[in-house]
Amino acid sequence: MSTYAIGDVQGCFEPLQRLLDEISFQPSRDTLWFCGDLVNRGPHSAETLRFIKGLGKRAVVVLGNHDFHLLAIAHGNLKKHAESTFQDILEAPDREELINWLQHQPLVHYDETLNYVLCHAGIYPWWDLNTALSCGKEVEVMLKSSHASNFLHVLYGNEPAAWDPLLQGVDRFRFIVNCFTRMRYCYEDGRLNLKNKGPLRAPHEGMLAWFHIKDRIPLPTRILFGHWASLECVVDVPHIFGLDSGCVWGSTLTAMRLEDGHRFSVSC
Repeated sequence: MSTYAIGDVQGCFEPLQRLLDEISFQPSRDTLWFCGDLVNRGPHSAETLRFIKGLGKRAVVVLGNHDFHLLAIAHGNLKKHAESTFQDILEAPDREELINWLQHQPLVHYDETLNYVLCHAGIYPWWDLNTALSCGKEVEVMLKSSHASNFLHVLYGNEPAAWDPLLQGVDRFRFIVNCFTRMRYCYEDGRLNLKNKGPLRAPHEGMLAWFHIKDRIPLPTRILFGHWASLECVVDVPHIFGLDSGCVWGSTLTAMRLEDGHRFSVSC
């Protein structure tokens, strides 16, 4: 019985199936953790979403920014980008079932036994574990509520840029979602920079990767995240593991076996 954490699939159904063959996945005994961005940019978003949903309790999913993009469009609250490739979901006979299932997924998952926390983009440097889990739960509850459509209408924006425990309403939810699904760089005073998407080797004056912030609160668990393909899964901080190896960009799709840290990859 093994647990595998898998990087951003983004509708790349065929590489996902080859990766599952590579790890000899058995749904009767193994569990898959998906770090978000199940859909978009790849060619088979509906097939991917349908398959992962069909795994039932054998799949653990957290939401990524592309998943939120789909939810916002499905609720009629955002214009679809020209490069979006999830029209197959929007036109599917089981559209409502797929959207409803996706909307009921969390932003963060913590397994105390395995000692891993899973999210899409990362954990905000000034959150301890309890704060991160509590903030994630706030948004999860909102997405399951009758206010979800209104929330998705005002979700997008880069402000507020810094955390304040007293944040309320839309500002609070937006900041939480941005941290869990869009964050890469932060300034040393805690402000998010959501515009810079470059690799670590590029110069970013005044900014650091969220996991390089000097005063980051250390968590008593290991962190799994995706989102940042240009890292090529290389993170030079102990107990933090990147999973997005750029499948949708023609690189590889990666799985990490949590029991021993062994990685498996297939070409995309």
